[in-house]
Amino acid sequence: MSELKKSDRKPSPEEKALFLAEARKADAEAKAAEAIALKQSAEAEKLRHEAEGARLNSLNIALQYDENKRMTDNVLAGDSHNRLYRFVTDVNEVSAQVCMATLARWSRLSPKCDIEIVFNSPGGSIIEGFALFDFIQDLRRSGHKIKTKTIGYAASMAGVLLQAGDERVMGRESWILIHEASFGAGYGKIGAVEDTVDWVKKMCERIAEIFADRAAKTIKGDKKKILAFVKKNWERKDFWISAPEALKYGFVDRIE
Repeated sequence: MSELKKSDRKPSPEEKALFLAEARKADAEAKAAEAIALKQSAEAEKLRHEAEGARLNSLNIALQYDENKRMTDNVLAGDSHNRLYRFVTDVNEVSAQVCMATLARWSRLSPKCDIEIVFNSPGGSIIEGFALFDFIQDLRRSGHKIKTKTIGYAASMAGVLLQAGDERVMGRESWILIHEASFGAGYGKIGAVEDTVDWVKKMCERIAEIFADRAAKTIKGDKKKILAFVKKNWERKDFWISAPEALKYGFVDRIE
């Protein structure tokens, strides 16, 4: 009887058990390796998401910073922050009240701050104009330095308000218009009309005095002569004054 070939030998139970154990071990190691790989992949994905989140957060922070900076720059460059008021309408109850309310707010927020008022106005109500004029004088007495300026023109009551500042400035191509006060007499008793005329004459006198007083101090001139000059030139007509003329007459301090 021939001998069995070595390769045809059946494994023993012990060998089978060892083989199965090694197979199970290899399978467990493979599953463990797969679990580790899956864990590492999950951790890598988590890190990727965290990195993307951090990038988006940084981008949002940068965008918010840019937006905040833009808003801050707009505020810092604005007229209100720089205490610049542009009076670009006629002088009336509303415009005068709005101007005074704005100047009062600035005064409370920044006591004694410098303030600039720029007029490009056809003038208007004498009463409302004088109220604003007195208000500006109060601000000056409380320590504010007020710069009044005109670009375009400061006509009639706006020209008077131009005289209210510590420093009066004109744009080179700007104009001042001075004229006698006007009013509508309407209907009524002669005495009432005459009283109104007398009142208007007093206002005209006061306006002429304001111009003469500031001019006399500026050019060291004779106030009476300047007063007579103003009255002579505005009598029954509009007295238009260019920037160089206003500087010469002492109605402004400088030209910009």
